[in-house]
Amino acid sequence: MKLSVEIAESFKIALRALTANKARGGLTALGIIIGIVAVIITMTAANGLQISFRESFASVGSDVIYVSQRPWIQNGPWFRFRNRPPITLQASEALEKKLLNRGVVNPSISQNISLKYQSKVTDNARVIGTTDKQVIVSNMLPANGRFLMPFDVTYKKHVVVIGSEIAENLFGDFDPVGKDIKLGAYRFSVVGVMEEQGGSAFGGPNYDRQVFIPISTYNKVFGNNGGQANIDIAIKAPSPDVMEDFEYEVMGEMRKIRGLKPVEEDDFAINKLGTLLDAYNSIMGVVVAVGLGITSISLFVGGVGVMNIMFVSVTERTKEIGIRKAIGAKRRNILMQFLFEALLICLCGGIIGLSIAAAITEVINQTLLPASLSPGIIITALVVSMLVGVISGFVPAFRGAKLDPIEALRYE
Repeated sequence: MKLSVEIAESFKIALRALTANKARGGLTALGIIIGIVAVIITMTAANGLQISFRESFASVGSDVIYVSQRPWIQNGPWFRFRNRPPITLQASEALEKKLLNRGVVNPSISQNISLKYQSKVTDNARVIGTTDKQVIVSNMLPANGRFLMPFDVTYKKHVVVIGSEIAENLFGDFDPVGKDIKLGAYRFSVVGVMEEQGGSAFGGPNYDRQVFIPISTYNKVFGNNGGQANIDIAIKAPSPDVMEDFEYEVMGEMRKIRGLKPVEEDDFAINKLGTLLDAYNSIMGVVVAVGLGITSISLFVGGVGVMNIMFVSVTERTKEIGIRKAIGAKRRNILMQFLFEALLICLCGGIIGLSIAAAITEVINQTLLPASLSPGIIITALVVSMLVGVISGFVPAFRGAKLDPIEALRYE
């Protein structure tokens, strides 16, 4: 008998056995269903968290370098960074001259201030003093009106561009452009409203609660500590392909500007989106591994259940095995029969679990995170289901395959 015929015959026998015991097969598959749902939800949630994290820091930019007094992710004693001299506006201007025609340099400084329009107040809005280059480094544009212009910075204009949430809180359905609002005690004219960016997760900034004013005006009305106020400098690289070389160039120029000797360590920090992503991936790698380890326990329990039922099935059909062997069935035929039976139980459980997980994933996508089932996750779920079937069914199938036909025929 050809192998293909043997496989087809073994598959048919396994299928008949399952259809004859639907309730038992369904209950056995329940453990696999629960395990597959748990594993898939863990994987889709992890993917959703990563997407949400990237969206939270989208305006950071993958081709933008930030020069700051302290690193975003601090490793080591905090006092190493506390006493660093501030990054000043003069340093930003010097860096801009050094990188002329090679990178877009944009300084910024910020603090939380209450905003007021007539009787409406928004507390703790993030007021950012910046320049017209902010839209270049952040890729955020006004939805209405305009952004800051070079002459706003040069002449220290009292103009402000507000976030969409600020506009809604203070003006409702009315157009804010041309209206005056108060930033603290100072009056500013609204010249633009930024595009809605959506809420932020992971402690990232809420871009819709930000307002932008000229950095020169910020220093005039809110003070700049005698020119020593600490600022952040964003530098947009010519292209993402040269980020690494450009980072070293910025680092070298900043060391010259700060007057550091070759033996002295940096007294500033170079930050970028990759820094956040590396930290996130390190943490999430551990979290996902632990999560998959815990959820895999349910798959293990489901596999034990399949193995137990297969042992029962082999015992119940001992005489059938003896008859099949007596009329010429080989060990591999019996082995394949019970392996297919275990495989079908687990594969059906995997498909049902996948369907349930798809529905749960859609609910998560609509309510919590941007989650979705990728082809990789679907294939992984089905492969894992089949592997559990093969591993769980092998020992019972092997036990049935090696039964002596005479002893099997005598079994009652």
